[in-house]
Amino acid sequence: MEEQSRSSWPYLASATAAVVFGFSFLFTKAALDSLDMFQLLGSRFLVAALFLSALKRTKVIKVEITSHKLRGLLVVALFQPILYFIFETVGVDLTSASESGIVIALIPVVVAALSAWILKEQLTVGQWLSILLSVLGVILLTLPRLEGDSRQMAGILALLGAVIAGALYQIFSKKASAKSSPVEVTYIMMWVGSIFFNSIGIWQSARAGQLSQYVSPLLSSDTIPAILYLGLLSSVGAFFCMNYALLHLTPSKSAVFINLTPVVSVLAGVFFRGENLAPVQLLGAVVVLLGVWGVGAGGGGTGGGGRPRMRNSSN
Repeated sequence: MEEQSRSSWPYLASATAAVVFGFSFLFTKAALDSLDMFQLLGSRFLVAALFLSALKRTKVIKVEITSHKLRGLLVVALFQPILYFIFETVGVDLTSASESGIVIALIPVVVAALSAWILKEQLTVGQWLSILLSVLGVILLTLPRLEGDSRQMAGILALLGAVIAGALYQIFSKKASAKSSPVEVTYIMMWVGSIFFNSIGIWQSARAGQLSQYVSPLLSSDTIPAILYLGLLSSVGAFFCMNYALLHLTPSKSAVFINLTPVVSVLAGVFFRGENLAPVQLLGAVVVLLGVWGVGAGGGGTGGGGRPRMRNSSN
């Protein structure tokens, strides 16, 4: 019974990350009323990086970054947060939110395909069908908001770039977990995101002659709660949960939980913003949950079958 309880933790971690990411859209919307994109991204990752550094300094967490680990960790950070957030932001800007949701829902399918190719992961027919079922659920979830004339090829290509970046993050985070702990993966991701996005934001502000305006909006009472949620819960908490899940689960099993995020986003909109939930969206939410359950119940799969490998602490 105790072993079974422990085996459920990675699934709970994946679901928790999806729920936190789902609510993050509410806080992102609030913050963007006062901040531009790079201010928001830079501040959330800076808060996350400083928080993790404080935990490291007080020895609450253990982070030992060596040259042997760093290369793999930087590859992870390249795909997530850097490339994923850039592609997703451009894609959402050039297409409708519904189109974005449908395209991003392809991440689990791409992860499964890449896992079979790169990690030689074996998936059952039932798992493949469950992954496709969860994607169908996301399509149903966003169907009422489709705008037939809004598709632009550049936006779709950018979103496909986000899908590939998100899938490769899952793959390379799994590979990095052979040498690095989930905390170490998350630590590097937060610091790389902070340095990258703040550098761009500060450069843009300086170029426009408004460098002093880069910091002042961050101190507003309207933006502080959003930055704290996005920096501490969405960045540190959710990414740690995701990296922990990738340590114990195959990427295809972990990635399918991404499709819980739009379910949570729609429900958050209904309960906190008074938005209407169409019957087809309710059906989509149920289909997504069935797909998530199907992948999780599809058999063993802790990195190629069997128990996850133990890391050598000397690495």
